[in-house]
Amino acid sequence: MKSDAASPLARARELVLEYGWNSTSYQIINPGIELWFASAGDAVVGFVSAGDVRVVAGAPVCSKERLPEVAAEFEHDAANAGERVCYFGAEGRLESVYSNSKNHSKVLLGAQPVWHPNEWNVLVAKHSSLRAQLNRARNKGVSVSEWQTERAENNPALAACLHSWLESKGLPPLHFVVEPDTLGRLSNRRVFVAEHNGEVAGFVVLSPVATRNGWLFEQFPHRPGAPNGTVELMIDTAMRAMAADNDDYATLGLSPLSRRAKLEPFENPLWLRIVLAWMRKHGQRFYNFDGLDAFKSKLQPEQWEPVFAISNEPQFSAGTLYSIARAFSENHPIKLFAGGLGRAAAAEFKWLRSAIAGK
Repeated sequence: MKSDAASPLARARELVLEYGWNSTSYQIINPGIELWFASAGDAVVGFVSAGDVRVVAGAPVCSKERLPEVAAEFEHDAANAGERVCYFGAEGRLESVYSNSKNHSKVLLGAQPVWHPNEWNVLVAKHSSLRAQLNRARNKGVSVSEWQTERAENNPALAACLHSWLESKGLPPLHFVVEPDTLGRLSNRRVFVAEHNGEVAGFVVLSPVATRNGWLFEQFPHRPGAPNGTVELMIDTAMRAMAADNDDYATLGLSPLSRRAKLEPFENPLWLRIVLAWMRKHGQRFYNFDGLDAFKSKLQPEQWEPVFAISNEPQFSAGTLYSIARAFSENHPIKLFAGGLGRAAAAEFKWLRSAIAGK
């Protein structure tokens, strides 16, 4: 049992470093996440309240044996507050708990690619296209090194790179399990930085997945116009560092809408399949689902793990999906969408003006 004398954030960090199994487990330390502790003090849940739904970052953090009991206690606490629960980013361990539950429903969010770091060197040797990308960055003078926490934390050069990357996106910054503001909370994380012509060209932040002896690539921002292969070179350097430390697990996290995971026959509800198909076809100006999926696939993952959203309702509802959108947008999904439209319009106007000027 953890001491109640520590701050909630410190208690949560201790629990995550002892019991974290879900790839998103360490992300409950990020800003904006509410923390709930089991009555026994041996478990923590990170979540965001969105409407009448507690949207959980992944799954409860606890021992495998305690998972059903802790989840039930958390759901009971939520019910007493008039809320239901949705576990966003749930993986195989929690999915198996509710696989036969009539009071829970699940939808497939996508898949996440997984590697054994000690196999990375062999993998690179087998794939000339990946080696070519790494060589492009090296030939352009990109170098990658690991920065210690003291240097990386709140570093203005990293913050400027992050800002530049966020400004290039189709949507305003998202939050929840893709929170970009982590440079102030780098304890227990690792940071690998790419430099080019004397400035930061990009960086990757790794978060621990403690009980799997591995790491999640939580972020890999890079400046627009960074040399081709910069991101691949950062990932390559981090993978080799993990291999040197005998780590067993690495993932780049969820690839939304990916169909690459090997599953038993499973279909999302028809209404959700229609929504997701629309998002895949028309949402590219806001979020490049296919591009992200293709990029991760080119890195030759050894396997793809399915990632789910699990809700404590018999049928997964549109209201729960909307609550997920609220979690990512700090409860302002309409404002987020409007901001995305504004950015898209500004980008197209800028392109049109450049095209006219070039004639």
